Amino acid sequence: MNDNTTQSCQVSDIFECARCGFCCHGETTVSLDERDQERMIKALGLSREQTQERFWRVTGSVVQMQTRDGHCIFYDAETGCTVHEGRPWRCRQWPLHPSMLADENNFQTITESCPGLKRELGHEQFCRIFQALLDRGNTGKFSG
Repeated sequence: MNDNTTQSCQVSDIFECARCGFCCHGETTVSLDERDQERMIKALGLSREQTQERFWRVTGSVVQMQTRDGHCIFYDAETGCTVHEGRPWRCRQWPLHPSMLADENNFQTITESCPGLKRELGHEQFCRIFQALLDRGNTGKFSG
């Protein structure tokens, strides 16, 4: 891949969310910054109070999404993420984690767990595209 190609690359060249929900499973939760909260409130069409009561866990000044039955409260087995347009930046960013650049084992592990990553690229080509996106600042808030 030459410099011209990396200049025009997009996140979709290495990843398109399959909405499989694998990343939504587990007992850990995602913290929400103010922008995440506002985006989620808007996507849900609820008031802040309703959203907080139904979906968030608030501890002091920390706001997090709740988990239910071993997965994110917004995960549905049939439809995937039920707040996909309003999901937090950390969810938007996953699975494109910078550790994949530094360690091919991280790339392999994450790629094996996420069907949205384009496995056929291989580590070297993936890294060239991902690094170009990072260099251009195009990975802060993914849209996948």
